[in-house]
Amino acid sequence: RPAAITLTVAAIATATLWLSTGNSTPFVAVVSAEIAFSWPLRERVLKALHGADAAARDLDVLAVVLSRLERETFRAARLTALQSRLTHGSRDIHRLHWFVELHEWQHNAIFAVLAAPLLWGTHLALAVEAWRRAHGRHVGEWLRISGEFEALASLSAYRYEHPDDPFPEIDDSAQRHAVFDGEALGHPLIAGARMVRNGVRLCADATGSGADLSSLDVARDDPERVEGSGPRNQHLLVVSGSNMSGKSTLLRTVGINAVLAFAGAPVRATRLVISVLRIGGTLRIQDSLQEGRSRFYAEITRIRELADLAAGPVPVLFLLDELLHGTNSHDRAVGADGILRVLLDRGAIGLITTHDLALTEVTRTLGPRASNVHFDDRFEAGEIAFDYVMKPGPVTRSNAIALMRAVGLDVQE
Repeated sequence: RPAAITLTVAAIATATLWLSTGNSTPFVAVVSAEIAFSWPLRERVLKALHGADAAARDLDVLAVVLSRLERETFRAARLTALQSRLTHGSRDIHRLHWFVELHEWQHNAIFAVLAAPLLWGTHLALAVEAWRRAHGRHVGEWLRISGEFEALASLSAYRYEHPDDPFPEIDDSAQRHAVFDGEALGHPLIAGARMVRNGVRLCADATGSGADLSSLDVARDDPERVEGSGPRNQHLLVVSGSNMSGKSTLLRTVGINAVLAFAGAPVRATRLVISVLRIGGTLRIQDSLQEGRSRFYAEITRIRELADLAAGPVPVLFLLDELLHGTNSHDRAVGADGILRVLLDRGAIGLITTHDLALTEVTRTLGPRASNVHFDDRFEAGEIAFDYVMKPGPVTRSNAIALMRAVGLDVQE
């Protein structure tokens, strides 16, 4: 930088001398020295300027966000702490933007003639590099803080839009055990007029045996309803049912309410008691042509990850959709029994869904730790209708053939 400044000052001085005396020799000598100085640096200069130009477009958006956050007055301790870490980020980004604008002046043909002897691009590249050394390490922090503000704002908006939803009761006792006890759970993305609520109760201690829920003081009005029935040491719900009856939606309902609970948001339920849990599942598992991986292989790989996670210090809430449906019935039954036994023995709790009625027999081998529940359908005026209410026991019939006929397929029994 000192050399560049010296050459620029010399160029200005000799240009002034040329204009006043008509002697161009000193100016030509200085320009020759500038060429010798800047030519080896040309690639680095162009790289720095082009990089700044690309980054500035994205950082300009961030600067608007940071400027708004810096001006805001917060009362919450967490928000004021986040705000204090912004360190005038918007001002620093505007400085980088100014360097980019100065670089764009060179696109003007008249100014380009003046910019060359002034080493305009070299000075700007040096300024950009100085900015990067001084502030580049802060960009990631600015993005993280903005992201946290955005997440907190989203959770606050959810709370504002759902004032009747309660906050969960977090059971964070020192004893390692797993609890998920939700009354009248609903999916937040289903409109209230269409939403059907169901209750889910799961509990286990660190050894995989049942933990007593009596201390939770969960009152139930109707002992026949699923959410109030079942043993207090229930680790697993095996959810069977016909197509489109609500099995996968139940898994998503449990999962999203657990995530909302741990995010500090209210939950779509009348009450939710939950312990500290790791959440994992096999919803939206896909095959991969590029990786040569079938859906079944992707599923069992994910299940292995869940089993390893369950061996850790924090209990796991698992949500397994259509467990092992990519294999034959015999292998599915044997595999499901082994997988579920490992998960439950490691203190995990969860739900699985299945179309295979044979898989509902797994509750016999797992004993009182597992229970069957189901969703069913009914025919009204020749059309299939669903009530989306979870009922005890395994499903007793299927609607697949009726659905195929409903869409116009000629299926004969």
